Amino acid sequence: MTALSVNINKIALIRNSRGRNYPDVNYFAERFLQLGASGITLHPRPDQRHARYQDVVELKALCDRYQQPLNVEGYPTPDFLAVVKQNRPAQCTLVPDDPQQVTSDHGWDLRQHAEFLQQICQELTPLGIEVSLFVDYDNADIALAKEIGAARVELYTEPYAEAFGTADEEAVWQQFARAAQLAQQAGLGVNAGHDLNLQNLPRFVQIPNILEVSIGHALIVECLEQGIEATMQAYRQILQSK
Repeated sequence: MTALSVNINKIALIRNSRGRNYPDVNYFAERFLQLGASGITLHPRPDQRHARYQDVVELKALCDRYQQPLNVEGYPTPDFLAVVKQNRPAQCTLVPDDPQQVTSDHGWDLRQHAEFLQQICQELTPLGIEVSLFVDYDNADIALAKEIGAARVELYTEPYAEAFGTADEEAVWQQFARAAQLAQQAGLGVNAGHDLNLQNLPRFVQIPNILEVSIGHALIVECLEQGIEATMQAYRQILQSK
């Protein structure tokens, strides 16, 4: 079964807009776990404009209580790595974000950044943290992530989401399937995330052995439209056989 890790950043963004703890990030993270989420994802950026480093501390305790993994993702600045090392989430997804980016929009150049990423993997893996690298589906060097020391890759899925429902959908899906296969053949677990939603997810997870999808923005919008219970039930139905 493909796991659903709910990215909680949008709840944090709303909280920060009013300057007090409302809505409560921990409350909503717990609701998602109660309703069937297989984990929580958090992406604190250097300016902490939505997720904060303190959220990592509190969500780690919450996920431990529910025996579900916390995935902390972001660019590996010294501050970010210090928080990750101190709290030891189950998974850390390294993302090549510029600090000013609105959202992630590309994966790592694994060959160019191999030495940099290898050093981080060597620091995090002995702490029991599974490292995942954010990658593009058309990166010919996906298998290199294994040599670098990562346990998984996360496929950046916006190109698939943009192609969904168009004449390009099948060709792009096939390319994602091939990327997943190459990663799996190298001994890597495969995650996926970015712009996945209730409409495009069923087709995407026909790719064999996708371990985890991380969904935040669309899922929160769908909760606003349909309610949190109905939305989570719909995601469970899609993923229960995958």
